[in-house]
Formats: sequence, C-alpha cells, structure tokens
Amino acid sequence: DRGYLSRSPPVWSPANVTQWEAPTFGAAARFRVGATALLFVVAATGNLALMASVCGVRSRRHSASRLRPLMVSLASADLMMTFVVMPLDVVWNATVQWYGGDALCKLLSFLKLLAMYASASALVVIGLDRHRAIVRPLRALSARWRNRRMLALAWSLSLLLAAPQLFVFGAVEAGEVGDDFTQCATHATFSVRWQETLYNMFHFSTLYAIPLLVMSCCYGHIMLHINNTHMRDKGKLRRSSSDGISKARMNTLKMTVVIVLSFVVCWTPYYLLGVWYWFQPEVVDFTPEYIHHSLFLFGNLNTCCDPLIYGFYTPSFRADLAACCRADRREPAAADFTLPVKSRKLWEDEFSFDHDDD
Repeated sequence: DRGYLSRSPPVWSPANVTQWEAPTFGAAARFRVGATALLFVVAATGNLALMASVCGVRSRRHSASRLRPLMVSLASADLMMTFVVMPLDVVWNATVQWYGGDALCKLLSFLKLLAMYASASALVVIGLDRHRAIVRPLRALSARWRNRRMLALAWSLSLLLAAPQLFVFGAVEAGEVGDDFTQCATHATFSVRWQETLYNMFHFSTLYAIPLLVMSCCYGHIMLHINNTHMRDKGKLRRSSSDGISKARMNTLKMTVVIVLSFVVCWTPYYLLGVWYWFQPEVVDFTPEYIHHSLFLFGNLNTCCDPLIYGFYTPSFRADLAACCRADRREPAAADFTLPVKSRKLWEDEFSFDHDDD
C-alpha cells in the first residue's frame, strides 16, 4: 500500500531493509486500480457538472451567490483530487514502483496533500458561513467579502501546510537488497521513527481533527440555536418565512450538514487505521492488504459524494447544467431559463443560495 496521508510506502529503516521485499501487482492492487478508475469517471463527471451548474448563467440569475464561491472552492478541491490523486494512484499501483523521477515525486506528493487540505478547509469555511447565516443573520451584508477572504486564507494555509512534502519526499532506490527498485518515499528524511510519527500526526491534526472540531462546534451551535428558536416560537402561528429561520437557509444547512457527514464517514476509517499504524507499525504485517486498499477507496468516494449531494438538494440542478451547455453555442433566450411555476417557486423560496442572506 502507499501508506497513510502521504500515500507512500513506510520508511525503510536499516533494521528492516534486509527483510524488505519488493511489492507485486496482486489481486488486491488490481481491484484498487479498477475501482479507482471507476471512481475517477464518476467524480470527474459529477464535479465538472457541479462546477458548470454553479458557475452557469442561470445560477447567477437566480441566486445571490453567497454560497456559490464556497461550492466552487469545494468542487475545485475535489477536481484536484480527481485529476491528480486518482490517476497517479492508478498508474503507481499498476507499475508498482516509481518511474517519475525525483522532481515529479516531490511535486505530486505536494499536490496530493494540497488537494486534501483544500477540501477540508473549504468545508470549514462553509461551516463558518452557515453558522453566521443562521446564528447572526443581521451581519450577512458583508458575507460575500468575508467568504472570499476566508477562502483566500484557506487556500494560502493549504499551500503552506502542504509545502513540506516538497522536502520530505523523494525518489529512493532500494539497492541495498539487490533489487533495481525505485519508490517515491520519505526514506532517510527522518533519522528516528518518532520524527515521522510526529510529522504524520501534525498532518492528521490539521487535515482531519481540527477541521472536524471546528465544524462540530459550528453545526452544534447551529442546532442549539435552532432548538432555542423553536422553543421560543412554540405555540405561535408562523405566517411568514421571514419569521425565525427561512426555508432557504434550512435547505442549504441540510445540504452542508450532509456534505460534512459524508466527509466524516468516508475518511474516518482511513485516518484511524493510519493512526494505529503510526504508533504500531507492525499492524501492517497482520492487516490484510485488501483492507488498506478498501479504506483508501472509501476515502476517495467522498469526492464523488459532494456533487451528488449538491444535485439532490438543488431543484434546478439539471436546468442549470442544460442552460450552461446551451450557452456554449448561443446566448440563451429568456424562455430557455423558464421553469414550471411550481419548480421555479421551489427554487426561489427554498433554495436560492440564501438570497435573503445578502
């Protein structure tokens, strides 16, 4: 397996290098290659469709665009995972060893971690935005600029946190065991085991633990606020969507909560096994290989889930996508953007990307 977080082989230490055997392209690896190729097709199609829908002419006309840049950022991170991590994983597992050279090893290791950081940080920004929209709606006038600043900060931090990969990884030859075998790994970067464990735990904290803590606080406070609002308004007849929390905000809240849950469900098993391996490296000797491959595939499944969740919670997703495709050939007429009255009302009243937030 390619390891955890960095998805590279474990460090080769002088103590175990004489016992090391070159990996082979076995049945589990073949399954991983086929499954990853399938996930690539689904993720590429879904996220490109999401990007086209959110950035399309019709979406810009019907929404106030507060949530749009956040979804664009999330889709961009997912597309980076799709077009960098997945193809690399397919080729790397098929060839078994690394043929890309030292520079490409460093670059792709950096891009892989950057994509993971960008995805996690986008979810954090979305959680902070939903918290502000629900708990402090009167401060929504500055939401667009605030979100753009947070996204710029999120991507800057992602670049900074992923940068060590450029120095930690490199193409390593396993000449000590008499095999002409090259791998992209962290060999000789860490002098003792605890340094590598500390490095991996740092990325585990910043990639998963801290984002999950921030998102849990945001959505936990939101749920508490909704419950308090419900208790306060209990017994009162609500006649307007402007009372309490609007349907638009509730719909976007539901969508973002499901997106966060998919992130937790897909990546938690992968990270837990990684933590176990960092503190007990011998676990790799008795854990079946197919478990390592399956958990990595399950993590990549999250990239496919985001566009599906968005499409499920967006009534006009197909209409937006169709309008975007037609815009490539001609400027659509007003009739091209017409939805049935019931569907249009559902879009405007229940999922207009928080038109009441701006």
